[in-house]
Amino acid sequence: MRGSVRRAHITEAALTVFAARGYHATAMEEIATAAGVTRSVLYDHFPSKRVLLITVLQEQNALLVEHIGARITGSGSPGQRLRATLDAYFSFAEHRPMARRLLFDHTDENDPEIKAVRWGIRETRTRAVAVMLARDLSRLGFDAETEIAQAVVELLLSSTDGLAQWWARHPSVPREELVNAAMRVLWNGLSQVTEPDPR
Repeated sequence: MRGSVRRAHITEAALTVFAARGYHATAMEEIATAAGVTRSVLYDHFPSKRVLLITVLQEQNALLVEHIGARITGSGSPGQRLRATLDAYFSFAEHRPMARRLLFDHTDENDPEIKAVRWGIRETRTRAVAVMLARDLSRLGFDAETEIAQAVVELLLSSTDGLAQWWARHPSVPREELVNAAMRVLWNGLSQVTEPDPR
């Protein structure tokens, strides 16, 4: 097995084990066994459990941003792109549930360095999506470079992932139905409610 292929096997095994057990409860021996390699081979590729976790987090975040980014910047009207982006996110959550869980659910590691890395990844993800949404944010009166625009993006990302978490507990709901429900709120918005503007 080539080194690059073996490394991919290790990171995929580590993703599964870290997502299922969390950072502190996971032992490198478990990851080596799951990857079908010896501990010495595992340490040849990754000098520590912390380095391995950070590598997996960065790789999975890049995959997620690439996956949804293609829809954000794709062709079609803003509404069509939003629908495609929502569907892409739920598709990622459906087909890579361990990656979604590791990126968004396991945030309580009592390790300052890992917490800092997690926040850095989250901020990078938010800024990247804000840049991809710059034209749409501008139409809403937001400059993508400002903190308030990034707060809006964080709202969109967090609410979408919250819905993905709900879906993991209610998998019988079809993905299309989930996308339609999210579109009704995010696209049509609460402005459709016939009550006076609270401002």
